[in-house]
Amino acid sequence: MNILVLADQEAKSLYDYYEPDKLRGIDLIISCGDLPAVYLEFFATMCHAPVLYIKGNHDGRLIERPPEGCVDIEDKVYDFHGIRIMGLGGSMRYSYDKPNQYTEKQMQARIRKLRFKLWKRGGIDILVTHAPAFHLNDMPDLPHMGFKCFLTLMDKYHPKLFIHGHVHANYGKGFKRRDSYGNTVVVNAYEYYVVEYPPNPNAKAVSSAESGIMASQGLLG
Repeated sequence: MNILVLADQEAKSLYDYYEPDKLRGIDLIISCGDLPAVYLEFFATMCHAPVLYIKGNHDGRLIERPPEGCVDIEDKVYDFHGIRIMGLGGSMRYSYDKPNQYTEKQMQARIRKLRFKLWKRGGIDILVTHAPAFHLNDMPDLPHMGFKCFLTLMDKYHPKLFIHGHVHANYGKGFKRRDSYGNTVVVNAYEYYVVEYPPNPNAKAVSSAESGIMASQGLLG
C-alpha cells in the first residue's frame, strides 16, 4: 500500500502542476498539519484515496472550517482496512493565546484519554503527529521541540510507522526525511513524500520531486 504524506508546505508539483499520473497508485493520503482546507479538499477530489488529517499549530482555521471530504483523526484511533492509525496534532506550547499547542503534560493527558481505545484495538500500526518526538529529528528551540510521550507510545506499542511534520527542510542541515526508532520507521512529511506500508526499513529517502515520479511508477518503498 502506498501512502502519500503531506505537511506544512503546499507542493507545487502536485497542486499547481497537477497530473493524474502523479497520484496513480496512491491508496491513502495523510496530512500531518498546517495545510489549508482547500488544499486537502483538492486531494480528496482528485484522488480516489481517502484523506486523513490532523491539525498543526497554525491550523486554528480548520476548527472553523474543516476540509470537506476528509477524515479528522485527531485524538482518535482510526481503522483503515485493519490498519490502526492514531492521530495527535499540535506542537509544544510556546504561546498561550494560540490553539493546538500543548505542554508535555497536556499531551500526556490526551494520550491517557485514548487508553481504552488503544486497549480495545490492541495497539497501533501508524502514529501520526504534527510535532516530532523528543530528540528524534526535533530542534532545540521550544516551538520545534518534540514530545517525550511520543517516545513512550512507540516504546509501548511499537508502531511500524511514525509520521510527523513541523520541522521544515529549509530550517537547517539536520533535516531528515526518514529515520528509525527501534523497529519503527520515522518519516518527516514536510511538503510531501510517498511511503509504502508496511514500510521498508532499508528504503532510501528521495527528494519530493523524485518521489512524485517514482510513486506514479510504483517504485517507492
